[in-house]
Amino acid sequence: MSELPAGLRDELAEQVPFSTLALEREARAADGTVKALFATGDGRPVEAVLMRYRDSRRSICLSSQSGCPLTCTFCATGSMRFGRNLTASEILDQALHFRRAGAVDNCVFMGMGEPLLNLDSVLAACERLPDLGITHRRTAISTVGWVPGIERLAVEGPPVRLALSLHAADDALRSELMPVNERYPLADVLESCRGHYARRRRRIFVEYVMLAGVNDRYEQAVALAGVLDPRVFKVNLIPYNPTGGPFQGSSRQAIEAFRAALDQRGVPVTVRLTRGRDIAAACGQLAARA
Repeated sequence: MSELPAGLRDELAEQVPFSTLALEREARAADGTVKALFATGDGRPVEAVLMRYRDSRRSICLSSQSGCPLTCTFCATGSMRFGRNLTASEILDQALHFRRAGAVDNCVFMGMGEPLLNLDSVLAACERLPDLGITHRRTAISTVGWVPGIERLAVEGPPVRLALSLHAADDALRSELMPVNERYPLADVLESCRGHYARRRRRIFVEYVMLAGVNDRYEQAVALAGVLDPRVFKVNLIPYNPTGGPFQGSSRQAIEAFRAALDQRGVPVTVRLTRGRDIAAACGQLAARA
């Protein structure tokens, strides 16, 4: 705004911040992925990720909370101290940071936090994403299975996609991996997802992280196929990304056998392409570490 006096511009820069977030640092992966660490105005850490693909897609992964209170055992964010919910402006400013460097066309709420615990701010941010070039149909919100949020999302807000972080087809194992399952058991979660599909008529993505010797056996694939209606759900198998925890990732052979077992039973399934693992920017790795 060079038409304004320099003194006024200096005062505006001091009194009216350009963003609610301050960029602390960026890391760049060999595959082109960029991870940004921000600080909120009260010093809370927030990470967001830009992923570039060979088909020219530029997808952003946004955080809805600083940290996460739900402590899933395979996720690095769950080991952080939970800070607070982010405001709609703090969520949008993550997206705007990457948009200033180039076009973006897809968005996933799969960064720090449980989006459905901060649904008002998440939906407010989603309403503005089309202004950045990201349509509602190219926006996905992930949840560990927070039933009240799933039910709200079925009737409120724009027609974004829903993704369910599932990771086990039986309650005992799922509760070990994801303590939230004690509060909202798998049967209740799947019922809510089916209700969401009935209202929105959009297939729900199921995220399933592959943990060696934990949830990757053939009989577990059969059990997963048994609880998922292929008209409602599509499975996305996620190679495990190291987080410093006790788990090891499944082998390529185990992942392929699991995929094949689902496919043979008519369940739509793909294997997620891992991006940004070398800078701890891949699925489950965000923890505001160097």
